[in-house]
Amino acid sequence: MYNRLVTLRQRVREAWADIDVQLKRRWDLIPNLVETVKGYAAHERQTFEAVTQARAQAIAAATSGSPEQRASAENALGGALLNLRAVAEAYPQLQAVQEFKDLSENLSATEDKIAFARRFYNGGVRDYNTALMTFPTNVLGGMFGFTPEQYFELTDVAERAVPQVKFT
Repeated sequence: MYNRLVTLRQRVREAWADIDVQLKRRWDLIPNLVETVKGYAAHERQTFEAVTQARAQAIAAATSGSPEQRASAENALGGALLNLRAVAEAYPQLQAVQEFKDLSENLSATEDKIAFARRFYNGGVRDYNTALMTFPTNVLGGMFGFTPEQYFELTDVAERAVPQVKFT
């Protein structure tokens, strides 16, 4: 029983590391995307600042270690990215730039990987927490200091929208 709890907890930690890798990949793509859009829509300063601030908050939340805080910061970043994409759609000449297309495709692929990693993580958390709450593992878990893990969830229905990339 003890070994099972250790194994399940380790799977949760590995799944969290997978989410972390994809989030960092998204953070790395954002500055280039902002700069590319900025070249065509310089007057959208407020949108660029919102994306930059949301990215900084997401990076700062990464040091807290709390899935709830990270999810909140990542949700804000996702919303800011949706706004940036909406701005980009208003500029057909930007849609034709290969660098923008590549960045958008990479960002969309990364968003998909984040969603997959989140599902895998939450499945691991579910299995671990279920094992931790059932008898007799709950007794053993309490004796050895095992505690439930938090899910990595989206909190707002509007934030559940999948970012769309349109090439016209």
